[in-house]
Amino acid sequence: MLPVPPLRITGLFTYPVKSCGAIAHEAVELEARGLAWDRRWMVVDEAGRLLTQRERPRLALVRPAVAGGVLLLHAPGRPPLPVPLQRDRQPACRVQVWEDTCEAWDEGPEAAGWLDAHLGRPVRLVRMTDDWVRPVDPDYAPPATRTGFADAFPLLVACESSLAELNRRLSAAGKAPVPMSRFRPNLVLDGAEPFAEDGWRTLTVEGVTFDLVKPCARCTTTTVDQAKGSVPDTAEPLATLAAFRREGSKVLFGQNAVHRGPGTLRLGAAAAAAP
Repeated sequence: MLPVPPLRITGLFTYPVKSCGAIAHEAVELEARGLAWDRRWMVVDEAGRLLTQRERPRLALVRPAVAGGVLLLHAPGRPPLPVPLQRDRQPACRVQVWEDTCEAWDEGPEAAGWLDAHLGRPVRLVRMTDDWVRPVDPDYAPPATRTGFADAFPLLVACESSLAELNRRLSAAGKAPVPMSRFRPNLVLDGAEPFAEDGWRTLTVEGVTFDLVKPCARCTTTTVDQAKGSVPDTAEPLATLAAFRREGSKVLFGQNAVHRGPGTLRLGAAAAAAP
């Protein structure tokens, strides 16, 4: 078995509000649900169901920051919206993220009105309650593993070389290359062959071990330009990716991961993968 070459972290990202913009980090804490504040909030419709960039690409233009005791949201043409991290809470409500029902706190009418104006439809901003446990599928992770409002797993790992190979194929077909932001990873790694991550079982970074448990099936969110909140090409990059990364009905890019404990991740840190 060939040794896995040394790797390093070239990107660290969180998405405090599910389906909204990313925060790029120099360093970030790893907690029980995943990276600190990652996907702790989400936007829901009036029935409490998740709203994503599939229906509203303009969610990508909502840019979050978490500092000074607030979640601060920015969007073009809107005043910044501060959402206190600590506040008097009403009783929790029930919300739906895919097939899972979770308990959440409604962040109130001011946040709802701000998002209504940006998205052009009635919505609510909700935050997962501190004590709610949303388990990860036990077929892929230990029973105690939990996550926030992420699709199914706490973390997503992607490699720069894999994106480079996709972009090589896009360019060969006369299509525009895409940035890594289209795939919304948490950890981006450099130093591997394209799609080498498919063969890794574990990844160790800063003394923390991650289990790579399931390839990530991609959806039409990959067609959304994360900088503009629009869809420049309804087919790409999914069509090109499907030509060489299809398994059954799914098109794959990146690896879902779970972590075995807390720690701190830093940009530029060395990482070691094992098959």
